[in-house]
Amino acid sequence: MSARLVILGVAAVALLTACGGDESPPSPTQETSPSPAPSFVIGSPNPDIPIDHVIVLMQENRSFDHYFGQLRNYDPTLDVEPAPPDASNPDPADPSGAPIMRFHQTQLCENADLDHSWNGTHEQWNDGAMDGFTRTNIAPTDPTGSRTMGYYDETDLPFYYGLYSTFAIGDRYFSSIMGPTQPNRFYLYAGTSFGRTVNGLPPSGSEFSQPSLFNLLDEAGVSWKVYSSQIAYVNFFAFVRSHSAGHVSTIAQYYTDAAQGQLPQVAFIDPVFGGARDVQSDEHPPANVQAGQKFVADVVNALFQSPNWPSSALFLTYDEHGGYYDHVPPPEAVPPDALPPAGASGAFDRYGIRVPFAAVSPFAKQHFVSHTVYDHTSILKFIETRFGLPPLGKRDAAANPMLGLFDFGNPPFVTPPELPEAVIDQSRLCGA
Repeated sequence: MSARLVILGVAAVALLTACGGDESPPSPTQETSPSPAPSFVIGSPNPDIPIDHVIVLMQENRSFDHYFGQLRNYDPTLDVEPAPPDASNPDPADPSGAPIMRFHQTQLCENADLDHSWNGTHEQWNDGAMDGFTRTNIAPTDPTGSRTMGYYDETDLPFYYGLYSTFAIGDRYFSSIMGPTQPNRFYLYAGTSFGRTVNGLPPSGSEFSQPSLFNLLDEAGVSWKVYSSQIAYVNFFAFVRSHSAGHVSTIAQYYTDAAQGQLPQVAFIDPVFGGARDVQSDEHPPANVQAGQKFVADVVNALFQSPNWPSSALFLTYDEHGGYYDHVPPPEAVPPDALPPAGASGAFDRYGIRVPFAAVSPFAKQHFVSHTVYDHTSILKFIETRFGLPPLGKRDAAANPMLGLFDFGNPPFVTPPELPEAVIDQSRLCGA
């Protein structure tokens, strides 16, 4: 069992016990500058944002190039940056020989997890060279680390390719730090990882006492829920655990609330984080990517059919890159606070590796690609901006709230679009 599953297992027990220089004209789909600063007063909901329901679905461990480096081939009219045709990394078994090129991965599951630790990701970045992915992913079943260079396309992920070419997406959305799941998810919930660079249980053994978005929502009287398919990740926060009644529920309740038009003002949705490879729906390697795609499609389609759809926005992204190759070097970032990385060198002054991101809403700009830098605190900033909440730290205070992804005056998707089916190819199942 992986260390990650051990952490999830222990956490589940604890939780249950507790209860560019180009001067050519911009294309129509390009956001050429950051969104203007919103005009709102902290403590007052923003009247210029007609979104009453914000849903956040964060999946696991996939880079942008790994999933959508081929998106431009699928839709040549989409202004999205493709992976370079000569993208490669050195062969660690023969550094002076031919490099390992990107290739179409035909297996839906991996033969081994990939390195996405703080140290491993910094080595993959390698001061912007983006050439350390293969050497950090050597494994007995993959002696050259070549699996990091594999990618999927529309034949593997038809629903995702349809979704990402229809709604508003970002091709400069980065994870918040060069590190694993927990620190990155904490940036989404709290604007910082409290100095943490690793996954693990809190110092108390069960919960973190630091404030998070959920404190702010409660104080402002904004309704919120967490819909969990297995364990609710936010139960790591003491405040959430002490306020779980009426707030932390099952994924089945999401479908009921959506169908009845009773979604809260802010919702987070968690997939199945551990289990058999064809059942685990978070997309964390070695899980079947089509199982995760099917889960996301079910969530999105339920929102399409909900009476709440006309006033909703769903943000879909991934906590971090999972060790997969991406060609875009992460830029510098605003440190969230004065805390240094605990037990590690470096600083929290640079984003992590680029990950997929889409905004699904009747107000989302159609067939639109933003090239503005975002990270997980941009989702946090959007929620703060919409509901008049104060920032939790310096990173979310400086984050772009992504208002440029929307057309609030002329919503393009009053009627939800038809998207490709999210199939699970029975001939390509992975087994136990």
